[in-house]
Amino acid sequence: MIHRFDDAALAGVLDHMNGDHGDDNLLIARAFLPESGSVDAVVTGSTMTGFDGAGGVWQATLADGSTVDVVVPWPSGPISERPEVRREIVALYDAACARLGIEPRPHA
Repeated sequence: MIHRFDDAALAGVLDHMNGDHGDDNLLIARAFLPESGSVDAVVTGSTMTGFDGAGGVWQATLADGSTVDVVVPWPSGPISERPEVRREIVALYDAACARLGIEPRPHA
């Protein structure tokens, strides 16, 4: 069974990611956008819209104005504790940088 985080955990993480890490959201969406069948599918914006014990969800805005959900499983597998969310998002950021050929910033 997939772990569901409570409303406080969801709100805290989503507010933090969308308020402080917009560039990271964009990198993750660009790196993990499912194959759309079009080389013109350029991600111009991204918002983290949810997560559970299986992974995170970002809504990516494409150059044509359409949106698509980008669902990405946690790199380490299923999680069930709030502190694990940060670890997994940092790992997704690092993986996104590697996929896109971008040097990741150091983590505090």
